[in-house]
Amino acid sequence: QMQLVESGGGLVQSGGSLRLSCAASGSIFGVNVMGWYRQAPGKQRDLVATISRGSTTNYADSVKGRFTISRDNAKNTVYLQMDSLKSEDTAVYYCYADVMNKLSGRTSAYWGQGTQVTVSS
Repeated sequence: QMQLVESGGGLVQSGGSLRLSCAASGSIFGVNVMGWYRQAPGKQRDLVATISRGSTTNYADSVKGRFTISRDNAKNTVYLQMDSLKSEDTAVYYCYADVMNKLSGRTSAYWGQGTQVTVSS
């Protein structure tokens, strides 16, 4: 079964750093765009950053200059380096990927289970 497994969340003080990882596994033919979204309690899920297979990146204005998204295509893994964290970054972070299933030949959107990031103030 295709799945995205996230890791790296935790509790950190404001100004600190965390690095999130998300690895796609399953019968994968290829992974197109990957990204990170986040959802704070009682709020909608918002885009944080995306990265294409060719490493073109896009960031939400709120994280520009602080977060860096990257990927390793050989490992089907996307990373989010989060620096200068603020209390408003506190949320559940969800990994996203458009994955072509080798068995079906279809490209579908997949989501990770979410990892909690808590920034104390």
